[in-house]
Amino acid sequence: MTLTLFLLLLVIALVLMRFRRRLSGRVFMLLAIAWLFFAGCGPLTGMLLSNLQSGYAPDVTQWGQRNVIILLGAGTVRSGAGGIEPSLYANGRILRAAELYRACKATGADCKVEVSGGDAMHLKQAEADVYAISLDRLGVPRADLMLEAQSMNTFQNAQFSKPLLVSYGADKVVLVSSAVHLRRAMLYFSHFAIHGEPVRGDYVTARYDWLPTSENLSFADFAIHEYVGVWRYSLYNVMGWNAPKIPEENATPPTHT
Repeated sequence: MTLTLFLLLLVIALVLMRFRRRLSGRVFMLLAIAWLFFAGCGPLTGMLLSNLQSGYAPDVTQWGQRNVIILLGAGTVRSGAGGIEPSLYANGRILRAAELYRACKATGADCKVEVSGGDAMHLKQAEADVYAISLDRLGVPRADLMLEAQSMNTFQNAQFSKPLLVSYGADKVVLVSSAVHLRRAMLYFSHFAIHGEPVRGDYVTARYDWLPTSENLSFADFAIHEYVGVWRYSLYNVMGWNAPKIPEENATPPTHT
């Protein structure tokens, strides 16, 4: 997205110059270069990431009696050997979910890990099933796993998690994802009256440099994607395109007055 905007501004500049609109062309050329350097050298990327990721801790404040740790998917990849594995961006989330599960069990409470994610990459195996293998290797028993293998995006993660949480009777919900993703995830889950405590599985920062780096441009893309997701949610609500919002009297965990 960052490079797309840069190329769009560059094309506009070249077209304007081609039609002898040199002043306008130079303005768009400067905008293209400024955008590339502002994002690629770190300032814009750092600002976007800091605003999205602030306030999310790597642990839980307090456990309940019946706890569900919801692990949100971050994609899968086909390995060189032909198997399906969690993507690079999923490993921090998986590890954090396993750590939280052990911390929860140490309190003597009932603890489950819900893995939410379908086959969004179209690799013939759902994210939930792939991540379950990793969690099993990290010591989370299959009996304590709840697999939600239908969802294809974050909004569906929330939508399809609701009946599982209600069926289990959770009195504590923990939402595990990348810090950059948690704001949007919390917004979508609240749409279905799911009030989880957000816990970050990873945290990324911009690297400030004199020249644009692909790392900064990638992180800027991640951040812009999240902001667009928040704006799209508001637009879909106005247009009536989202699934009906669940009223607060059906909140999970239940609210007590």
